[in-house]
Amino acid sequence: MFSVAVWFLFVAVPGAAGEPWVVYEGASGPGRGRHIVLVSGDEEYRSEEALPQLGRILARRHGFRATVLFAIDRTDGTINPDERGNIPGLEALATADLMILFTRFRELADEQMKYIDEYVHSGRPIIGIRTATHAFRYGEDSASPYRHYDFRSKSWEGGFGRQVLGETWISHHGHHGVQSTRGVIVPEQRDHPIVRGAEDIWGPSDVYTVRLPLPGDSTPLVLGQVLEGMRPTDKPVSGVYAVEIGGKRVEKTPNDPMMPVAWVRTFTGRSGKPARVFTTTMGAAVDFESEGLRRLLVNAVYWCLGMEDRIPARADVRLVGAYRPTFFGFGSYRRGLKPADFALPPE
Repeated sequence: MFSVAVWFLFVAVPGAAGEPWVVYEGASGPGRGRHIVLVSGDEEYRSEEALPQLGRILARRHGFRATVLFAIDRTDGTINPDERGNIPGLEALATADLMILFTRFRELADEQMKYIDEYVHSGRPIIGIRTATHAFRYGEDSASPYRHYDFRSKSWEGGFGRQVLGETWISHHGHHGVQSTRGVIVPEQRDHPIVRGAEDIWGPSDVYTVRLPLPGDSTPLVLGQVLEGMRPTDKPVSGVYAVEIGGKRVEKTPNDPMMPVAWVRTFTGRSGKPARVFTTTMGAAVDFESEGLRRLLVNAVYWCLGMEDRIPARADVRLVGAYRPTFFGFGSYRRGLKPADFALPPE
């Protein structure tokens, strides 16, 4: 277990060989002096590829300091999304200005999980991406308050996803891997700073079902239009089809109504301080090829940090370095990679 003091010694030399994380030092820009910690760890949507690219953009284009954490194999130190119990470097959250979470069904030991828990209740802002709605899952014998994620659970109903981000995992609203998602800005929210310049939002990942209305002060910004196929030019789906939700067969008309795929809300934890929260159920690594989605996320970083007055008409979201994301799917992650393989490339 690293102490916070020891962690600072490590990051004093960003990108040093052997570190189980990567740090992108910010260049000049509005984000200079702000520290963002991006936590990856999902088995399906390649968060270990998406978050380094987002971190690079935030550092190189906007000046933020970005620390990206990974699920690390305990035996060989490689990035292993199937390792559900080990994300080294979470101590960085102690001094973070913003946490970006993209994990799925993690079961971290208390000595790691305590940093996430302390951050969640600190009143500092949070961004949740895709499977962060079901970020954690523990065995029934666990005493962790994060053990439940199920929308039918009675204890802390819906778990972290519902209580903090605004929704937990319910079901796929579109046909997974067959129908893609077009992001449609809610007409009443066209002037919201998060959607500024994000005119073309699309991703191969499908829409998730959410319960309407979303809880508390949640405000949908973007709706997910289910498309017939996996191209951005495909037509919206029409008609009715059946899906399984909670073991029951349910008929759906997927675009009537359309499900929110991005929203904002506030969460007040033990500190009593309200935190700004942004959640999107889009965000697979291949979705990050959409300039509109990248701009939505960068704008959300500014908004979460109370810097919405610094969001330009079209934030710079050009990709940094080569980006050839792996298509989503279980077991499809690239073997043998280490955090150092995601080091910031030279300009």
